[in-house]
Amino acid sequence: MPTAFPSTQNSLPPHLLRPRLQGLYVITDERMGGGHLAIARAALDGGAAIIQLRDKTSAWRQLLVVAHELRHMTRAAGALFFVNDRVDLALAAQADGVHLGPDDMPVKAAHRILGPHRLIGASCATPDEARAATLAGADYIAAGAIFGTSTKSDAGAAIGVAMLGKIKAATSLPVAAIGGINRDNITAISLTAVPMACVISAVAKAGDEAAMTAATRELVQKFTSNSTPECL
Repeated sequence: MPTAFPSTQNSLPPHLLRPRLQGLYVITDERMGGGHLAIARAALDGGAAIIQLRDKTSAWRQLLVVAHELRHMTRAAGALFFVNDRVDLALAAQADGVHLGPDDMPVKAAHRILGPHRLIGASCATPDEARAATLAGADYIAAGAIFGTSTKSDAGAAIGVAMLGKIKAATSLPVAAIGGINRDNITAISLTAVPMACVISAVAKAGDEAAMTAATRELVQKFTSNSTPECL
């Protein structure tokens, strides 16, 4: 019997999804407190434009249930939904795409599996890495870690805002700043004119859902009031 792959009929082609790669990008991580669904719900209520499911430890079946619910929530809110690392999970949950780190599946291989209706983000810390990811077919670049962070043990040393500007100049793709971004430094990110800012603990560690929503709303306001995202 042939393998049955999830339908892509509800997925928009990349040229329609890419213009939506802008705004506050919230990554859910249960290690920060709360849960994936609570973090995402609060973030969406606060105006987040993109949600990413990041979970390195939970069982696949458990994650699929969570991913399906996040897909429903983000679609209802008009937000994009990405899965970290797991190409199979992104496909099964009909996510808008997957985000890949330097030790994950290569971008070209992921595109062959995901097909033409899913976006792929790639983590980069240098202009050369950004250029390579662009040539490989990535749809956006996550540049960082911009500031020091303890959230991701593999984030590496902080590269700083100046390097963010160099990475942005090295690629034609939309760039998301990531790493240690919070209410006190997100304005510096917005002034670089990158279209996306990724946060994890700045939302997840804010407290209960009401506090996480308020934190998201403040981050969105600070980021969008100073940024002038380019038309993608």
